[in-house]
Amino acid sequence: MIEQDVAAARAVYKSGRTRPTEWRKTQLRAMQRMLVEHRDDFAAALAEDLGKHPTESWLTELGFLTAEIAHTLKHLGGWVEARETSVPVALQPAQARVLLEPLGVVLVIAPWNYPIQLLLAPAIGALAAGNTVVAKPSELAPASSAALARWVPDYLPEAVTIVEGGIPETTTLLEQKFDHICYTGNGRVGRIVMAAAARHLTPVTLELGGKSPVFVDDSVDLRIAAKRIAWGKFMNAGQTCVAPDYVLGSRDVLDRLAVELPRAIRDLYGSDPQRSPEYGRMINAGAFDRVTGLLAADRAAGAAVVAGGRSDAADRYIAPTVVRATAESALMQEEIFGPVLPLVQVDSAAAAVLFINERDKPLSLYVFSHNHHVRQMFTHQTSSGALAFGVPVAHMLVPGLPFGGVGESGMGGYHAKYSIQAFSHRKAVLDKPLAPDTMAVIYPPFNAVKNQLIKRVVVPAGRVRHR
Repeated sequence: MIEQDVAAARAVYKSGRTRPTEWRKTQLRAMQRMLVEHRDDFAAALAEDLGKHPTESWLTELGFLTAEIAHTLKHLGGWVEARETSVPVALQPAQARVLLEPLGVVLVIAPWNYPIQLLLAPAIGALAAGNTVVAKPSELAPASSAALARWVPDYLPEAVTIVEGGIPETTTLLEQKFDHICYTGNGRVGRIVMAAAARHLTPVTLELGGKSPVFVDDSVDLRIAAKRIAWGKFMNAGQTCVAPDYVLGSRDVLDRLAVELPRAIRDLYGSDPQRSPEYGRMINAGAFDRVTGLLAADRAAGAAVVAGGRSDAADRYIAPTVVRATAESALMQEEIFGPVLPLVQVDSAAAAVLFINERDKPLSLYVFSHNHHVRQMFTHQTSSGALAFGVPVAHMLVPGLPFGGVGESGMGGYHAKYSIQAFSHRKAVLDKPLAPDTMAVIYPPFNAVKNQLIKRVVVPAGRVRHR
């Protein structure tokens, strides 16, 4: 069945129907209608899988996607337009241009934490670029997977094929030949995806997450900083690939954050977050056990909990939690991907830069400082998929910014025009008329005059400046 699904998607692409810009726009408009007309169905699925509030579902998934579609529809004509480029004098008369042509069939493998957004956002770019899509939702978000499988065929019957299932289905998909693979998830599976893609020389976009650090100094309003950090961290119960993973700061700054962060948590979710309709749940018992196990290990080692710490396995609930930690803490050895925020002391901004650079390159890095030197230091002396000053996570809402990692946090990027680039081939086109035939100068046999012309005009060596 999977082989037939892929073959059907390739047949649609090979028919040529996907190439006209109007076909692409038609698919995007259909997806937009689906998201609006069935927003309640998708929101209910997200609530069942992750305990998401409908407004959060709109902000981070459904509305996020409709905004991305609207932005893409507005600019698509300009993004896919052929780009003229200059031709050297020696080749005149001639014209040269770069065409963006679709790759073919794109495989999208989505994770469970934002199961609708992270499946359809790459699909938006792939369709806008003129491809067809085979999409694999996460089996760990079964309600969302079922909603996608129910509605996508009605609105995008030729353009997007949904393949439900677990590891066996993913394995079978990776055995097929695709023209691009976009995978969002962890590094272990990312390596499996890349190895499978290598068998067909298929290009990949990998979004792999990692521990995204926050640095805070005393030049900022710590109450506002704490509110923004808490918002970015505890959204979706901390199960966000670009969520703040830990906070670096001086002893004084962390002492003050240990007061402000609990206050921010109360402002966001009340005195009992378990009763808050705005606060989510862990995806499953395995995720719950992993995060509570890390927290228990650090508490047993003497880590101080300054907020939260309570959990309820039957409800998959972990309270928004803040702990004092060290570089050796269990919570600092892997991406937390849950609602626990370690505070780690460093002596200075320079020490924070060194701390970050000694570890894998993060997907995102957040800096709260008004100090120009500090901001420049983080800009030029660290490497991360994204760098944001003064707010976490919100860079995802800027359509003009690419989303992607670097090193262990991923490769490639997409969103808006960067999606068009990711899912297209840049074809070089040169058009030189046969008459007049100005190529004679480079034809053999060569002589002294041709040698001079070739070296000075056709392929000049360039002027060497002597001191």
